[in-house]
Amino acid sequence: MKNRLLALSIAAFALTGCHHSQDAKAQHKASSAHEKHWDYGTNNGPTHWEEFSGTCGKGIHQSPVNIIPGKTLKMNHEYDLSMHDDITGLAKVIDNGHSIKVTPEHGGHINLHGESFDLLQFHFHGKSEHTIDGKRYDMVAHMVHQNPKTKQLAVVAVFFEEGESNKVLEKIINNVGSTVQLDPQDFVPLETAHYYHYIGSLTTPPCSENVQWYLLKSPQKASKAQIEHFRKFYVDNERPVQELHDRLIEAK
Repeated sequence: MKNRLLALSIAAFALTGCHHSQDAKAQHKASSAHEKHWDYGTNNGPTHWEEFSGTCGKGIHQSPVNIIPGKTLKMNHEYDLSMHDDITGLAKVIDNGHSIKVTPEHGGHINLHGESFDLLQFHFHGKSEHTIDGKRYDMVAHMVHQNPKTKQLAVVAVFFEEGESNKVLEKIINNVGSTVQLDPQDFVPLETAHYYHYIGSLTTPPCSENVQWYLLKSPQKASKAQIEHFRKFYVDNERPVQELHDRLIEAK
């Protein structure tokens, strides 16, 4: 009889423990579902990004910045940009909740300071994040590259202004959620020899610094309809301009 009671007690205890474990998992899941996530709105927008990554609020080499052409330095040619992203292949187009992001299977690379940086992905903002003399362009593409050895990032910014229709942009915005065949170089301006360069950060959390930024001076064209189409996804997904502090902007 005692053995039977002992067995029943153990079983009850185990069952209770199981319920507690399930309750804990359910509570954790519910907590995760309501966990704050950064965005571009009022409550979790750029002024609150320090809550998601301290670097966003305390970093002093943050991006984007306002560039004043008359206050730039001559480019250090050791850091000249050489682009080799001219590779046609398959690429996934997704809406990641912050932007329209394109991830090519094989995206080519750029060369900087004798080092090769592979193209990881590129994404779009409904208005340019960087400003030139206070001016925002109608759209911008950020081509994110990484040095496979050092893991340092380098971003090439391609500005868009209203004009003729852009074939590559048309393919991208009409195939969100699909895989398409494209050449990243096709939406890069033919003229890539002139640009601004400085050291900055990611423009979204975690706002990591020591990012090489290259902003092509020559903008691409996009039709009014294409710009409006993109802005149905995102119109204000740009971070405000950050202080330049002790940094210098180079120009070529």
